[in-house]
Amino acid sequence: MEERGESSVAVRRIQGLDRGSNYSASSAEVVTGSTAWIGKGFSCVCAQGRESDARISFEHTPLQEECLQKLQSRLGVVYDSAKVEHQEALRALWDIAFPEVELHGLISEQWKEMGWQGKDPSTDFRGGGFISLENLLFFARTFPKSFQDLLHKRVGNRSLWEYPFAAAGVNVTFMLIQMLDLQAAKPRTMMGAVFLKILEEDERTFDLLYCISFKLMDHQWLTMNASYMDFNAVMKATRRQLERELLLEDIQRLEDLPSFRLLLR
Repeated sequence: MEERGESSVAVRRIQGLDRGSNYSASSAEVVTGSTAWIGKGFSCVCAQGRESDARISFEHTPLQEECLQKLQSRLGVVYDSAKVEHQEALRALWDIAFPEVELHGLISEQWKEMGWQGKDPSTDFRGGGFISLENLLFFARTFPKSFQDLLHKRVGNRSLWEYPFAAAGVNVTFMLIQMLDLQAAKPRTMMGAVFLKILEEDERTFDLLYCISFKLMDHQWLTMNASYMDFNAVMKATRRQLERELLLEDIQRLEDLPSFRLLLR
């Protein structure tokens, strides 16, 4: 009971943060030793949960459990270049990203223009699975203006050494999976419990949070005047800001998050 009380106090402190955050680098420090990096092989975000959260038991409704299981079934789908539906999804992503450019093949040097690390995007999906492609497609279709701005680096003073768009997108998916503890049978963290409550109301919650996170990551990138080797710090700052906003007192849906305002359709 004492541990639960301490956690509640911590949550109340987080909920009291100013909702009108300006996303400054100083206010977006890393939370609980989570780590992200871009290296020679562009690795995915790794994260560790809080020990205090791990000792808390969170109740969930049958409907929330059903929603979580549906999402987890998506998480379990690996990208399979032999599946026609996966091939079609990848082609659809290209067509949305570069509508006036003909794609020469699913294995092509053209993919590097989108920010994949090589000519075969399937090798980059290992960290995020098929859902990371679904996330990119949802982003492109739901917020085309923001998607194109990020893809073509149209906003702000950009670094000479920018992050690769598509590979960064896979990192964002993986970061959210870890942050929300989505591979657990039930929520084990306050963050996971809050997310599940919103998911119960809108099955698009994970995809929508992905869009917010990707746009917020780019915003942090510009705020921190980052370049390629700073990606680790940018992802940590992004996670920190997301955690702060999700635990605000008056958040009932993702559209209530301050960072949702960054997205443009």
